[in-house]
Amino acid sequence: MRAVCRPGPWKRGRVLAASALLLGLLMLLHARITDRGGLGSLVETFLPWFGLFIPVLLAGALWRRAASAVVALLLPVVVWLNLFGGLLGDKSHPGGDLTVAEHNVGAGNPDPLGTARDLAGTGSDVLALVELTEQARGTYEKELAKAYPYHTVLGTVGLWSKLPLSDTRPVDIKQDVGPLGDTKPADVKLSYNRALRTTVATHQGPLAVYVAHLGSVRLMPRGGFWTDSRDRNAQALGAAVAAERNKRVVLLGDLNGTMDDHAFAGISSRMRSAQDEAGKGFGFTWPAKFPVARIDQILVRGVQPESSWVLPATGSDHLPVAARISW
Repeated sequence: MRAVCRPGPWKRGRVLAASALLLGLLMLLHARITDRGGLGSLVETFLPWFGLFIPVLLAGALWRRAASAVVALLLPVVVWLNLFGGLLGDKSHPGGDLTVAEHNVGAGNPDPLGTARDLAGTGSDVLALVELTEQARGTYEKELAKAYPYHTVLGTVGLWSKLPLSDTRPVDIKQDVGPLGDTKPADVKLSYNRALRTTVATHQGPLAVYVAHLGSVRLMPRGGFWTDSRDRNAQALGAAVAAERNKRVVLLGDLNGTMDDHAFAGISSRMRSAQDEAGKGFGFTWPAKFPVARIDQILVRGVQPESSWVLPATGSDHLPVAARISW
């Protein structure tokens, strides 16, 4: 009697089938999720990890022998592969004209000396550092001087280079808003400046390099996923990149967000991710002990990324990233 009354394989597992369809639609329509409480940005920050629900639902469908759930799982599988399948292989190529690197060295880094020595040994031609503190700045300047004869620091961001630098200036990413911000003197704003633009004189011509550290995000019990300052910074940085006259541009920085986040549309629509085009895997960078998101970025325009990789951990809570580019 139980065998006769048991639902058929197409009628079993309706909850599993519905869950699979919802998962697929969530990933497919992630850019349309409301940003109220930062929900959209929170989902997009961890979007690749939603793929872990697929084998869980598949196991449930097989256990229940639910054919409808297995078929419904095709939607999230196809969507996930369309979004991230290209990151599973190695897209790097040999060669390249210039190696660039970026690292959030961490304001609370207990070993800036060791971090500076590790970075000096990477062999990068251009090295961007963010979250520099006044106390640690001298250490980095001293330890990197031999490998990098040219450098500039504006506030909490800096660039070290083996090639000459020129036309260096801070980039206004709208850190201060409202009447109070307008009253602050320029030298005060420069002390906590978080973005700069400079020109690197390469053998192939001038290269515009932007270094940026966008505002932090916070997960708050009442306010949700707070991204206001980050989003404001991203919009201003996108406008600065759009106005850049040099055809060859590289952006190095801790953007406190992934390129899947629609908050970076103004940047991602004009620049390409070196990791997406020439890397292997997702290239997660934060937190260093167990990386779950790539928030440290190398973005390019007018040059070709040949390879992209994540460097070994230092004393920071972020992992450094590097890329090889060509003309």
